[in-house]
Amino acid sequence: MENIKINMRKILVFANILLISFLLPTVAIYAAGDNMQGSGSTGTYAKVGMAGGQFLKIGHGARGSAMAGSISAITDDLSSIFWNPAGIADIPSLTAAFDYTSWFAGFNHNFAALGVPFGDNFAFSAHFTGLSSAQMERTTIERPNGTNSFFTASDIAVGLSLAGYLTDQFSFGITTRFLNNVMGDAEASGISFDVGTKYRTGVQGIILGVSLHGLTTQLTYTGNEFNRTYKLNEALWASPVDAKLTPSPFDIPLVFRANVAADLYKDEEHYLVAALDFTTTSDSPEQFALGTEYVWNNLLALRAGYRIGHDIQGFSGGLGIKYFTGNFSGRLDYSISPLMRDMGLVNRISVTVDLGK
Repeated sequence: MENIKINMRKILVFANILLISFLLPTVAIYAAGDNMQGSGSTGTYAKVGMAGGQFLKIGHGARGSAMAGSISAITDDLSSIFWNPAGIADIPSLTAAFDYTSWFAGFNHNFAALGVPFGDNFAFSAHFTGLSSAQMERTTIERPNGTNSFFTASDIAVGLSLAGYLTDQFSFGITTRFLNNVMGDAEASGISFDVGTKYRTGVQGIILGVSLHGLTTQLTYTGNEFNRTYKLNEALWASPVDAKLTPSPFDIPLVFRANVAADLYKDEEHYLVAALDFTTTSDSPEQFALGTEYVWNNLLALRAGYRIGHDIQGFSGGLGIKYFTGNFSGRLDYSISPLMRDMGLVNRISVTVDLGK
């Protein structure tokens, strides 16, 4: 009975800490959203679409995507770089991960990472994320059907992450990224930071995860796309003049995630976990997600999830299988997400290779 009382006190204390952790980032994001709302005679408008770098909101790893993103408390591999960097502390040995997503509208999303533990409680990772398009034809107001001139768009993030355990129950993670956004001859670059924590309560396998992503200064496009030649006077004797357009700076999405996961059933052969996720960003409405994962014999996994509040994503599902060889082991995961509004299917394949013995 005394142990139960002590555990209840710990849970209540941590609940208060977690509540504060939830409120501070949420207030900051709401404040950022309020700053981007219109005023005056035009009225107010939603914060949707008020940030660039949208590729930073595309998930990594088929496991988390199959659970509709409700994984930031239990993520324990290199896909943690996206969901919650604190999960990198759980990689067991030298590990590599590769991820390919067939995104809609002809875009391809790729992710690659290499992680290695060091010391007794820490791990380090280097990673790359890229989103690229097929060729697109330029259009103008005067020529809406095309100009017979083509361009491509690509977004790149190259980063480093550090994670570790401060106690047996509490882990943290920090990520820094170099960002590069290219659209035709226009380019914008900057640095961003992510932070995350995980807390294992020791009660019914309950784990709490909190993370904040996209801390940075504003980015601004530069390049030849903004150089123009105009003729200020249509008279024949008038000479054209060179002009340079000044683009407005933009923010990347500031994202806050809070997740709680709990074991529903666990024995030597079967394992069932469920998770609830809350996500709020500086440029879109709040979202909730429910996800579950069933693992049989630590070999085969079935996953499903549903996201609430997203304009095109709802149900997701997928599966995973572990494989073992004489020199290494790993996991192959697949997820599928039907998109609303007839936007098709998003298919994601992930490969994780554990190079440790």
